[in-house]
Amino acid sequence: MPPATASWDTFLMLWNFKPHARAYRYVGHKDVVTSVQFSPHGNLLASASRDRTVRLWIPDKRGKFSEFKAHTAPVRSVDFSADGQFLATASEDKSIKVWSMYRQRFLYSLYRHTHWVRCAKFSPDGRLIVSCSEDKTIKIWDTTNKQCVNNFSDSVGFANFVDFNPSGTCIASAGSDQTVKVWDVRVNKLLQHYQVHSGGVNCISFHPSGNYLITASSDGTLKILDLLEGRLIYTLQGHTGPVFTVSFSKGGELFASGGADTQVLLWRTNFDELPYKGLNKRNLKRLHFDSPPHLLDIYPRTPHPHEEKVETVEINPKLEVIDLQISTPPVVDILSFDSTTTTETSGRTLPDKGEEACGYFLNPSLLSPECSPTTTKKKTEDMSDLPCESQRSIPLAVTDALEHIMEQLNVLTQTVSILEQRLTLTEDKLKDCLENQQKLFSAVQQKS
Repeated sequence: MPPATASWDTFLMLWNFKPHARAYRYVGHKDVVTSVQFSPHGNLLASASRDRTVRLWIPDKRGKFSEFKAHTAPVRSVDFSADGQFLATASEDKSIKVWSMYRQRFLYSLYRHTHWVRCAKFSPDGRLIVSCSEDKTIKIWDTTNKQCVNNFSDSVGFANFVDFNPSGTCIASAGSDQTVKVWDVRVNKLLQHYQVHSGGVNCISFHPSGNYLITASSDGTLKILDLLEGRLIYTLQGHTGPVFTVSFSKGGELFASGGADTQVLLWRTNFDELPYKGLNKRNLKRLHFDSPPHLLDIYPRTPHPHEEKVETVEINPKLEVIDLQISTPPVVDILSFDSTTTTETSGRTLPDKGEEACGYFLNPSLLSPECSPTTTKKKTEDMSDLPCESQRSIPLAVTDALEHIMEQLNVLTQTVSILEQRLTLTEDKLKDCLENQQKLFSAVQQKS
């Protein structure tokens, strides 16, 4: 599938390289787009923005999207579960929200962070969610009972980004204190601690094999870590400013990076190539905590600080690689239109029998054959052949009434969210009071 990028220019870009280079610019968000991710089947594209909304796009020329409005502050990240059934969103309103993709419905919120939530990611099996916040904590959540089951704290800096490794046994964090840390969630232990950057680390990405980790930093470099040997192996220089994001492709043969220099660089790896489906099958056998550790899960058991003295290979494509880029590809603007808006207190029904199922954001596994992921993927790869869908004319009075209803729903959503936060704070204070009362009671009993 073609790569997708998000930017401070409020646009979402979909890059198509075959048969001819062309970029599709999706217009819709009203502020900075902070995160973007494809669904596992590639038939949906989720984006988060500082305009407090999350959008689901069908990646074709029609520009149809579904809008989620529930957060009361800028949204920092979006993440699909591995089966595509759920979407997790993290926001500066200190909450994580989980949505059902089939019904386009809000499910529940996770409140325990005391500051902005930077990132939230599902585990490979979907049973856990990991989140990081500017409150200097990383929390593990159980999606079944919706409780925080583990907590990692740091006294120095906070994590900008966090993610599970492909087998789901470890998490890695990108720290504002210039460090990268790898934790084992089975034994709650810090396994590796890298100090290889001279600026804050903004993003990380695991290679599908789980053996390598790539990092992006404000020092303008990308670094590749060998997790089995616990050392830095490559330093990549190509951006002329802070690097904000990096991500491996599904098979791991490519990775892309984006930075403040407004460039997106596409890199090819020289790692051992392994079939993506084979990797998934291998990892699915090791998703449960009670399973015996696999050889590839056993990383060094002590922290490994790394200084700049370690000899690594430094790659600067501006000096060593010929720029093969031709003229700037043409950009096609996709003027999006809202197909449905979902808030925390509302949902929507399935399409009528006479409506086209492809025009709705159904679960990929429930799509009809003509709208299967394979068909959708083929359509995405060559969008120049797709016909544009004409927008239906709606009477002005109906439009005004719907807008008024949406405004009232937004107000109601914000009110419910504020009440949730206050209730959470009240519960925390009550818990502290009960604990203090118990301590005082115990102390009085001991004296008497």
